[in-house]
Amino acid sequence: MSKKIVLITGTNSGFGWLTAHSVAALGHKVYATMRDTKGKNAEKAQELSAVENVTVLDVSLTDDESVKQAVDTIIANEGRVDVLVNNAGVSMNGVAESFTTADVKAIFDVNVFAPWRFIKQVLPAMREQADGLIINVTSGFGRVSFPFATIYAGSKFGLEGISEGLHYEVKRLGIDVAILEPGAFPTEMSQKTQYASDQSVFEGYSAIAEIPGKMVGAITELIQSHNPNPKDVADAIVELIGAEKGKRPLRTVVDPITGKYIHAANEAVAEQFAPGLTLFGMGELLA
Repeated sequence: MSKKIVLITGTNSGFGWLTAHSVAALGHKVYATMRDTKGKNAEKAQELSAVENVTVLDVSLTDDESVKQAVDTIIANEGRVDVLVNNAGVSMNGVAESFTTADVKAIFDVNVFAPWRFIKQVLPAMREQADGLIINVTSGFGRVSFPFATIYAGSKFGLEGISEGLHYEVKRLGIDVAILEPGAFPTEMSQKTQYASDQSVFEGYSAIAEIPGKMVGAITELIQSHNPNPKDVADAIVELIGAEKGKRPLRTVVDPITGKYIHAANEAVAEQFAPGLTLFGMGELLA
């Protein structure tokens, strides 16, 4: 496997932390982003920086200039970016009506706009080298929307939509775009779920007030009984990086708990997508 320059976001914990270690262990050069490397993430930044083949960059995902500076730094140092892994994300749950406009903007800024900031910055270099891979980590909730995860799912739907269309736009330019759909895993993000701000609406939902708690309890029980390993997600990313260019799947499901029906949904859509693209005069993009 040729050694690649790999940019990974959200590496201070969870999937990103594991992926940075796994990719670097193969000899690839990893640029690992996280925020506040001199503050709350100082210890994580120091530990990750000590790993061979890893350089940590302090990046604010929600700031255009910070993202641009990070990509410019990598290109100045390495001359290219071969792989972008948009892993960083936030989770926010609750009755949909309890989300303020500010809440929705905040979750979309990290889960949709931040990945786009990085995509926008790496695409010119990837087009110039006629080679590249963009992996966008979404969720099973990027395929189906569950109650009380409505806005979170909407953000992941947004990233899936960007990824799917872009996949076909840039494929013939030598660039692969792949979607990774993890299910429920015991990561730091799952343990630090945020809740929407407008608590004034809760009284109007008294008839179903117990259901969100039941959902959390059921998910916790499923995770405990199945004990899914977050490293499976890192392994899937490594597999996509090492896969043959142009042959990588659009979607990869990593979910030992509910993955079967997400995979079935993907297959059903894929079966009809190709005829639809051809009907709209874009069949050549399937090649």
